[in-house]
Amino acid sequence: MPATTPSPQRPSAHRGTAASRQTRRPGPLSRRRLLPLSACAALAGGGLLLTSACGSPARQQVWQTMTTRTGADGAAASSPAAVPVSVDNRLPGMPPLLSPDDVYAADRPNALSPVVRNDPPRVYVPNTLSDTVTVIDPATYKVNDTIQVGHEPQHVVPSWDLKTLWVNNDLGNSLTPIDPATGRVGAPVDVHDPYNLYFTPDGKYAVVMASNDHALVFRDAHTMKVVKSVPSECAGVNHADFSPDGRYFIVSCEFSGDLLKVDTAKMEIVAKQKIPLDGSMPQDVKISPNGKVWYVADMMANGVWELDGDSFSVPTLLKTGAGAHGLYVSRDSKDLYISNRGEGSISVLDFATGQLVHKWQIPGGGSPDMGGVSADGKVLWLSGRYNSEVYAMSTTDGRLLARIPVGDGPHGLCVYPQPGRYSLGHTGIFR
Repeated sequence: MPATTPSPQRPSAHRGTAASRQTRRPGPLSRRRLLPLSACAALAGGGLLLTSACGSPARQQVWQTMTTRTGADGAAASSPAAVPVSVDNRLPGMPPLLSPDDVYAADRPNALSPVVRNDPPRVYVPNTLSDTVTVIDPATYKVNDTIQVGHEPQHVVPSWDLKTLWVNNDLGNSLTPIDPATGRVGAPVDVHDPYNLYFTPDGKYAVVMASNDHALVFRDAHTMKVVKSVPSECAGVNHADFSPDGRYFIVSCEFSGDLLKVDTAKMEIVAKQKIPLDGSMPQDVKISPNGKVWYVADMMANGVWELDGDSFSVPTLLKTGAGAHGLYVSRDSKDLYISNRGEGSISVLDFATGQLVHKWQIPGGGSPDMGGVSADGKVLWLSGRYNSEVYAMSTTDGRLLARIPVGDGPHGLCVYPQPGRYSLGHTGIFR
């Protein structure tokens, strides 16, 4: 299928009726919905109820026993190894990291939690213009099901406890729950403007990126009732990631080109800065394995901004490709996959050197947006935002394995299950 990628100007929104665009997205916000989003979920304990974790402040050495690790063949093997983890000032209730040097240490190939170990592998694709979720069997690259959901689904987000997938129906003002073990779809939960969804590392709150409402909305994880609505002081709150100790998270604002630093426990914005580029449109946010470098994709800067999260330093730009959008970490924590939506390519960054080591082109072009890495780490799945398709690409050599037609405007694709002990939201940030 030939590429239909728009020119590198601020993208127009292929969504909704003219009336809905005028009433819901006046001014620059009327252009937003074919922009990538992040998605996250709410904690679902036993179906639709959400669970929270509790604990005490930690400045202590924690011995965490690892239950699995990957063998040479890529399969999960049992391991009695215990890993000492020294954590300073960890957010109360947050599970300890498995490694002081790698926040993704729990995400090794096929290291699935017992909670999801028996869930059938699936790829869930929210189609913003079709109001559906396409369900793909990754073993056959075939569509298994098409689920009707609310208006303009943006992301499919795993809950903190891994038991539920939440479809973010942005203009439908609801979250649709899907049980990944059975495929059963539950009754929608009323949540206003859920453009994207994250969870605090202690599992206590869901954080709704209410872009149109210009707010970060902390909701009780059990009831989804609003606990605190924090004015974003920017336009287009979008994506986020959390510090290794869980004490703060950094948020991108795509329409005003701002970055926010948010105190997790206080639920307060503690710092804000403008990205040093006129017309900047920051998108996905991801932290390096050692927690020292934050990466922010920027579709107008055509690259990735790098900064120190602790000092909230002025970011510097690494050019990757036109329309840089989504950020995904390899299962061995060595590489960062960067989708360049505007040119149909994926850049690969080596964390150890900070250098770009590969650029993979999608044959015939495309519009790679949001997605995730397979449980075994061998396949990178990405939605093709402007092409009504999904791409499966080999993480070994960037070869296109499959190109699968889906609904219109596919966005926050979720690969599930994935390794990890709990989810921080979006299309799957696992620790």
